Amino acid sequence: MSIVVPAVLPTSREDLLEKLALFARISSVSRIQIDVVDGRFVTPASWPYTAPAELQAMVKRGEMLPRLDCLEYEIDLMSLDAEEAAASWLALGATRLTFHAETATDLPQQLAATRKKYGSVVSFGLALNIASDLALIEPCLDDIEYVQFMGIAKIGRQGQPFDRRVFEKVHVFRNRHPDIPVQVDGGVSLPSARQLIALGVTNLVVGSGILKAKNPSEAVAAFENLQGPYGV
Repeated sequence: MSIVVPAVLPTSREDLLEKLALFARISSVSRIQIDVVDGRFVTPASWPYTAPAELQAMVKRGEMLPRLDCLEYEIDLMSLDAEEAAASWLALGATRLTFHAETATDLPQQLAATRKKYGSVVSFGLALNIASDLALIEPCLDDIEYVQFMGIAKIGRQGQPFDRRVFEKVHVFRNRHPDIPVQVDGGVSLPSARQLIALGVTNLVVGSGILKAKNPSEAVAAFENLQGPYGV
């Protein structure tokens, strides 16, 4: 499977569908991450928080995310109402939910409640900010399928500089938990990707590194060519 997970931070419904269509045309892409920012946990707010009625209208019409026959969708919920927000995306066909550890006052309880609601059809992951301690997610590892380390200091915005502190976080976590899939999201470039793969990262979440490339397909291929023994 592809090591690259393209990410889109939508400014509108049209922007979302346009970028999903672009990623869907890249044959090696099997999973896409949609970033959802509520404007409270981090700013600025992204779509659909800027136009919530549009997302609900899509759900009511029975719309589905494109190419569900060959694409898996992961929703990165940078929002304080993550459990509630997840419902609409699942109705559209998403099958992976990434919660940010810092959004919950009782993280184990939030995961347990959400798994009770959606656990039969969803894979759960936990994202951890660069400045947060690994201890925040350690009690929850039995309840998730993957961990996402944020590679930037200011999350919720594409194009931010890569923060090298994530290397040490990945190194420590991988030594403690060699069997848990790890992905890094934010600021990933080809040089940093090489080091991340060497540390055992299983997936690279890449947004602007693909979208700003002259040839997005070639950009994805360049990352895929770095794939090492930990690739999935």
